[in-house]
Amino acid sequence: MASARDIRRRIKSVKNTAQITKAMQMVAAAKMRKAQNAALSGRAYAQLMNKVLAEVTQHTGDFRHPLMEKREVRKRAVILITSDKGLCGALNANLLREAAKCDPQDTVFIAAGRKGSQFVARTRRQLAADFSYKDTPQFSEARAVARYAADLFLKDEVQQVDVLFTNFISTLNQRPELRSILPVGDIKSVSTDLAGDIPEEALARGSVEFLFEPSPEQVFESLLPHYLNFQIYQFMLEARASEHSARMVAMKNATDNANQLIKCLTLQYNKMRQAAITKELLEIFSATMALE
Repeated sequence: MASARDIRRRIKSVKNTAQITKAMQMVAAAKMRKAQNAALSGRAYAQLMNKVLAEVTQHTGDFRHPLMEKREVRKRAVILITSDKGLCGALNANLLREAAKCDPQDTVFIAAGRKGSQFVARTRRQLAADFSYKDTPQFSEARAVARYAADLFLKDEVQQVDVLFTNFISTLNQRPELRSILPVGDIKSVSTDLAGDIPEEALARGSVEFLFEPSPEQVFESLLPHYLNFQIYQFMLEARASEHSARMVAMKNATDNANQLIKCLTLQYNKMRQAAITKELLEIFSATMALE
């Protein structure tokens, strides 16, 4: 049975841990607000671009850009966007569980984040490239990942490129999602309330006529690379917002558990102290009775 000294030491240790987790919670909360604002501000643009491009590709006639070419899928690349650090609950575990479902024989991974590259190395899967990105993702970092994936596709080393990331739903809810980005013709429009000036019904019926100036070739030559860059950038923003939200919640739970443990240990310590005082009083009373 633990002594009173052991319990005091444990209470002190748990208090120190609670202070650390509380500080990490505050830091994660500050980063979370910034990351959430960045993800939400770019979501409308990314969704509308995705929606319009998915419909436009169905009205381009015989024109086909190399990034729109559909081929028999012999090998695919998965861009795995994870965090660099842990202590964010089950966020990485849920994402890597989805990554583990990919067939290792015909899948190569492009890791963005240290946890993703560690998973690929640990499970002995094929790692094509490893990228890092900051707490606040930069567009240049997303462009580097998109360019590498596009090069693999254009060289026919892979015939399909998907992105596996954690989509930010709310502070308490983040969901792993797999999105296809290449070939562009396979993109499905994302449902959103922010449909801009083009009615949802018109897009659904395919009744919108698109006119290209100066030509479809030149428009798509400029639009498609930018589309890929911004999609990867938005996925990185979603992943960072999910990471900081999950970390804040995990640190809050850790702090609450530490405080609850301190209460239980303090109660146990007080009981032992009370028992020791009672025992001493009984010994004094017994000695007094013996002297009478």
